Amino acid sequence: MLHYSANKFGTYLGNDGKVRKLYMSQSINKTLTTAILRLLRPLVRLLLRHGISYGAFADLAKAVYVDVADKEFSVEGKKQTASRISIVTGLSRKEVARVQAIETREDEAVMQQYNRAARVISGWVRDQQFHKQENEPADLMLEGDDKSFASLVKIYSGDMPSRAILDELLRVKAVELIDNKVRLLTHAYIPAEGESEKLHILGTDVALLINTIDHNISNKTEPAYFQRKVAYDNLPEEGLAQLRNMSQEKAQALLEHIDKYLATQDRDSNPESKGTGCKRAGLGIYYFEEDMSNKKAEEKENV
Repeated sequence: MLHYSANKFGTYLGNDGKVRKLYMSQSINKTLTTAILRLLRPLVRLLLRHGISYGAFADLAKAVYVDVADKEFSVEGKKQTASRISIVTGLSRKEVARVQAIETREDEAVMQQYNRAARVISGWVRDQQFHKQENEPADLMLEGDDKSFASLVKIYSGDMPSRAILDELLRVKAVELIDNKVRLLTHAYIPAEGESEKLHILGTDVALLINTIDHNISNKTEPAYFQRKVAYDNLPEEGLAQLRNMSQEKAQALLEHIDKYLATQDRDSNPESKGTGCKRAGLGIYYFEEDMSNKKAEEKENV
């Protein structure tokens, strides 16, 4: 339960509720600071591009600090108080009270739209009921028998009108209409145009990656979560097109394979799945690319 400060001391709340100081080694402080700066750079670039000022970002950061301290850093057996939150976060009690009075809401509409559309495409790719003989997603009639687009939506998106799902999939160019039939163009729901949907992915996928890294750093008793990457930093431009295509093809095949297994275990997809607890789990894959020309030139100058 650390509060980082310039003098490299932190504070934490003991099990007895008393505040104690904890010394942070200079190397840990420097490593964490460097990591935060690297993490914030692409985020701040995105925020500035969308007109989010430092003041707005600072208020959001305060709100998250207060919320996390409130829900995850309480003393066992004791009610969380503004004073304890103030100690953990470094914010004044007055500021804690101000932040707690601000109402923040998830964008439920975007989240629901994303989840429903993704489930429909996933079901279409996975469920042989909606396949042709080559075990590929079939072109589906809009309405009709059990192999229609309306039936697909009913199974994988509940009571959502099939026309609403169709309009969304047409909008992001995931399907096309041919002679009153719906043809699947991509095996994944990727918003092609709307910025709101793409920014929603920022809030979910990046948070999951950071949670995985946090688990691997702080959890000493449970096995580490899988977290890997492969990268080289002196590649010619001409080789990247093949890398992009290969990455997309191989990664998509792996995700579809895992999706089929998860669908057998998920109680919403398979009500017969037994077991205890309610967990969320999955695998995320991303491709990255950046220009290293200036950095390489600087390295040569410094040699």
